[in-house]
Amino acid sequence: MIQAGIIGGAGYTAGELIRLLVGHSKVHINFVYSTSSAGKKISTIHQDLEGTTNQLFTDLIKTDIDVLFLCLGHGNSKVFLEKNTFSKTTKIIDLSNDFRLTEAAVFQNMPFVYGLPELNKLAIQSAQYIANPGCFATAIQLAILPLAANSLIKDAIHVNAVTGATGAGTALSPTTHFAWRVDNFSHYKAFNHQHLGEIHQSVNSLQQDLQSVIHFIPNRGNFSRGIFATIYTAYEGTLETAISLFKNYYKEAEFTFISDTSIHLKQVVNTNKCLLHLEVHDGQLLVTSVIDNLLKGASGQAVQNMNLMYGFETHLGLQLKANYF
Repeated sequence: MIQAGIIGGAGYTAGELIRLLVGHSKVHINFVYSTSSAGKKISTIHQDLEGTTNQLFTDLIKTDIDVLFLCLGHGNSKVFLEKNTFSKTTKIIDLSNDFRLTEAAVFQNMPFVYGLPELNKLAIQSAQYIANPGCFATAIQLAILPLAANSLIKDAIHVNAVTGATGAGTALSPTTHFAWRVDNFSHYKAFNHQHLGEIHQSVNSLQQDLQSVIHFIPNRGNFSRGIFATIYTAYEGTLETAISLFKNYYKEAEFTFISDTSIHLKQVVNTNKCLLHLEVHDGQLLVTSVIDNLLKGASGQAVQNMNLMYGFETHLGLQLKANYF
């Protein structure tokens, strides 16, 4: 039984992570660190855990932990690791964007591997430090990596993607209040979202001569969780060829599937799945991609990475069922 620690325990991703690890047969949650909630029962913040765990948040850190999950705001993981040193054998999985890009991937002699299993499975298996991908980045990359792997991206890629309110985290802002969000829809960070850097990095690792631009419009949806993304780009082949290419690329992917019929969010919310659907229209390949932003886009993928790092059965802790109705 490995001992896990969680830093930043009061947020949405930490709550999902606790839920997953409580049900993981190979992991014991040793501590959940939160300066804002220290001494409180975890279930006072993550209320669905009432009756599941009586554990308390703590402001004490154990440095000899087996695996450490950093569920901190962007920029804070680097600051935290500058102030805290862990055992030489401690594995670290960071859910922020601090170490995702190549220029930031080596920090204080800790080389972080980009943790998208469908791209870097072998490297993840032998890694000690993982930079967990962003939620939008996961949904978008899984829709275009098979094209890049076959050098088929020839023109601009257009992405329109909608995320649920949990994508903004727990901190209040004018656009997260219920009165603003309900019955509403808006875009933000058009063409310059922070996840574009890691998307370009992954795509260029497969198609190194790539010159195409990725035009990305992120949107706020009036639902709690999930990402629905539509991606299209110029394509000269048939639909049958595209489907075959995608199925071959993901033939060993445990959580990414190609659907023969149109897809929607209820198929993936509360699961670690990514579903993809392909269509061809007048020389354009349209790929629809759906994930749960808190699971495959964050905590579920973190557990998937941990399972790979320890050689555990891939689905441990991730036997989840969609909330279909």
